[in-house]
Amino acid sequence: MQRFKKKLIFFTLGIIVPLSLQTSKVNAGSFGAEIFCTMRDGGNDHESSWDAAYTYIKKQKGGFFKVSPKQAAAQITESVIRDRETFSYCVEYLDKLHPNRQQIRDLEKEKERKEKEAEEKEKKRKRLEKELEETNENFSEETIERYSY
Repeated sequence: MQRFKKKLIFFTLGIIVPLSLQTSKVNAGSFGAEIFCTMRDGGNDHESSWDAAYTYIKKQKGGFFKVSPKQAAAQITESVIRDRETFSYCVEYLDKLHPNRQQIRDLEKEKERKEKEAEEKEKKRKRLEKELEETNENFSEETIERYSY
């Protein structure tokens, strides 16, 4: 019977502890969204609203790993989308949280194109070197000496 109680205690702790940690993270993102949206709706610019919300989310998260700006923006976006009725006025401001997605995609495509070009140049260089070596093998020392004066 005592073994069963120990297992039950560990099982209960195993469920409660992760849920309590997750809840604080969700609340931080939700309140961060509330800060961001309220400030934007109040007439503040994007930067000051974003700084206030991001600072709050970073402080609430705590722990060993820091929250990146990308993660904080995602948390705010998730909170606004999840609770659309409460944050209906805030949807128009979400595009500013991820302003450069198209630019990032374009830069990645450009990087891939340059990598392909570099690979093609390297293949061409190796092919030309191989052709040159084959051509040089066809000329013997005797052929070269014949034409030297």
